[in-house]
Amino acid sequence: MTQLFAPAIAGLLLGGSLIIAIGAQNAYILRQGLLRQHVFILCLICALSDALLIGLGVAGLGAIISGSPLLIAAVTLGGAAFLAVYAFMALRRAISPSALEAARTAPGSLKAAVLTCLAFTFLNPHVYLDTVLLVGGLSGRYEGTARLAFALGAMSASFIWFFGLGYGARVLQPLFARPSAWRVLDGLIAAVMAALSVSLLTRFFAG
Repeated sequence: MTQLFAPAIAGLLLGGSLIIAIGAQNAYILRQGLLRQHVFILCLICALSDALLIGLGVAGLGAIISGSPLLIAAVTLGGAAFLAVYAFMALRRAISPSALEAARTAPGSLKAAVLTCLAFTFLNPHVYLDTVLLVGGLSGRYEGTARLAFALGAMSASFIWFFGLGYGARVLQPLFARPSAWRVLDGLIAAVMAALSVSLLTRFFAG
């Protein structure tokens, strides 16, 4: 049992170091957590998606993806376009009081929230680089049950992080009782999304 503890902790630490960053997916979960809209299902989708991709990476899918330039190009361009559109929407909320109030008071549909969450997850090439290629590649250091323990550790990091972020956002709600705080948040989200979109396009055209 103790032989499985070390690879599980290694996977947990690796998964945590990769996922705890200001990115599109985290920014979206943070905002939904502050709004208290569909938090459980969105956190579950993000965590299960990571678990699926980590499992596929450990099973060897990373080698297939890295060998398909067409697939990587399609995901990169699609992700860049989606991030640019969402950046525009966040910027509009930040500068328009009416859009801000609508976003705070009118709950969005579950279908729209789920589709947006899935787009942030699967239209982001970094997700594949981190979960499938990197985690999958590093899992090669282990064999048998030790590799499984490593994968489960990495998956656990996603569950801990997303549910912690989604429900922990409520601690910040007193701060976000002020409209100005929402404007700052949406402004930051717009900047992050736009920067990620530009980064994807730059890397794509640079080859």
